[in-house]
Amino acid sequence: MVVIKEVSAKSILDSRKEKTILISIKIKSGKTFSASSPSGKSTGKYEAKSYKKNLEEDINTLKKFKEYFSEEIIEEFRDLKRVEDILEGHVGANTLFAFESAVLKAIAFEKKKEIWEIINPEARKLKKFPRLVGNCIGGGKHSETNGKKPDFQEFLLIPENSSPEKSLKINKEAKEKVEFILKKKDKLFQSKKNDENAWITSLNEKEVLDILSELNIPLGVDVASSSFYSRKKYSYENPVLKRNKEEQFGYVANLIKNYNLIYIEDPFEEEDFESHSKLLKKFPNSFIVGDDLIVTNSKRLQKAIEINAINAIIIKPNQCGSLLEVKRVCEMAKENNIKMVFSHRSGETEETILADLAFGFQADFLKCGITGKEREAKIKRLIEIEKSLK
Repeated sequence: MVVIKEVSAKSILDSRKEKTILISIKIKSGKTFSASSPSGKSTGKYEAKSYKKNLEEDINTLKKFKEYFSEEIIEEFRDLKRVEDILEGHVGANTLFAFESAVLKAIAFEKKKEIWEIINPEARKLKKFPRLVGNCIGGGKHSETNGKKPDFQEFLLIPENSSPEKSLKINKEAKEKVEFILKKKDKLFQSKKNDENAWITSLNEKEVLDILSELNIPLGVDVASSSFYSRKKYSYENPVLKRNKEEQFGYVANLIKNYNLIYIEDPFEEEDFESHSKLLKKFPNSFIVGDDLIVTNSKRLQKAIEINAINAIIIKPNQCGSLLEVKRVCEMAKENNIKMVFSHRSGETEETILADLAFGFQADFLKCGITGKEREAKIKRLIEIEKSLK
């Protein structure tokens, strides 16, 4: 039984050296639990606001509301409804997510269980671990450079191995090999890394995929097409050209076919459910993944289900803030045979609860980079869970 006696919050720096929120709760026994929220740079238009107005105001709001929690008794995952009844509408998604994460840690401690067991006790029997999705080479908004870069945001390695430990080893070795190849193929390559610790290159997406095709590892891309869509055109910079909806469809379809892509995230802008549906119909054996299209929102997922727009969904808990909404999204996805991809954000912290959420909800994939302490912390937590169940 968790009775919250004190609540405190402060700003900390994420992996991009930008401010995000850390929340601590002290329970009746005197034990304190803390959790932080990541922050996204490539955000969907329909994503919940990170903070009601700003981070500082959310911190002040928590101070005003902290006495309300002392009357609440929280024992199960479903009791997060009591937290949301108090906080929703008064704070943003980052704050709500960090608060609920700290509460989950407290519940797990009081019950002498793992966090994932509070979410789903059956996960112990199922022992299904998500496949790792690792960002190897980056572009788009995640790569700050004055020169050329890929227009697509992420180029992903997705080992088939079901063991997180073995998959991480495969991805790390592949990333080292890619650095060696980039030094030969990209005269401007300087072994620099972007927001998600992926290699920065001046090559375009075809040239990047040519390199990754040499690795003999299943490949994916995060097109993040809304980030370069305006005035009904997809405006590419490397090389400079514009594509309309039909041309974008043809281009993406050719990439899937020519490079055997198994995973394509946000290939069209965030309003275009129909093109996603058309692409899925053409490539039913690839994962057509909705991120900006869905933004971890059950209503938008329902719309996608109605027209069969996707067969995989990105789940970023801080996109909605509510872990109860995350649960609704996961249940809808499972009922409609849509694969679940729990995902980090570009601005990360060393918070590891994403791994527990991914395993607890029995996700199909965990998208969490390859290197970088903030990203490896989550994968190492997943490996820790893997070892504990052997």
